[in-house]
Amino acid sequence: MEKLLNIYNSIEGLSQEEALYHVNKFEKIVLAKKTMILREGTVEDYLYFIDKGIIRFFVNKVHPTEPSKEITFSLIGENMFCSAYDSFITRKPCAYNVETVQETVMYRIHFDDLQELYERSKVGNYLGRISAENLYVRKTQREISLLMHSAEERYNNLVKAYPHFIREIPLKHIASYIGITPQALSRIRKQLL
Repeated sequence: MEKLLNIYNSIEGLSQEEALYHVNKFEKIVLAKKTMILREGTVEDYLYFIDKGIIRFFVNKVHPTEPSKEITFSLIGENMFCSAYDSFITRKPCAYNVETVQETVMYRIHFDDLQELYERSKVGNYLGRISAENLYVRKTQREISLLMHSAEERYNNLVKAYPHFIREIPLKHIASYIGITPQALSRIRKQLL
């Protein structure tokens, strides 16, 4: 909870009492590797802060003439807020899945508690806005990267931005995330050696 408290303590003019009030609304959870946090068709009830670990967001692509496959479209690591945010804010079922990649320690706040913080204080609104903005920026950067960069550039950018992802996430998920096959990723990695 120390990392989360540090975020609150970094807000200018926020008293320690107010910071603790906010942080105490979060519940600590520890999830094993490959734990489904949210399944397609369910409503997201939580906003998460990842203290340790990595989670992935993925869809199940089903095609009548091909075997179904998982496509990873987001990877989130420690010190980041995350959520199936579209489902969280609309209160409608999610169209994708969220799963831990490794053992993950997270702090979560329920939708109702977050709404209460929004109503109670400017700080709640501020952190909600910052979380939403960060999620939006990451999403936009990924979309632009898929449109503008080669697979090799996308891989290199991922290595530079999140080197621990490469060490800790199975290559099939990294390949899916950057939009290529595992075989193509192997070729890219061999060329870089």
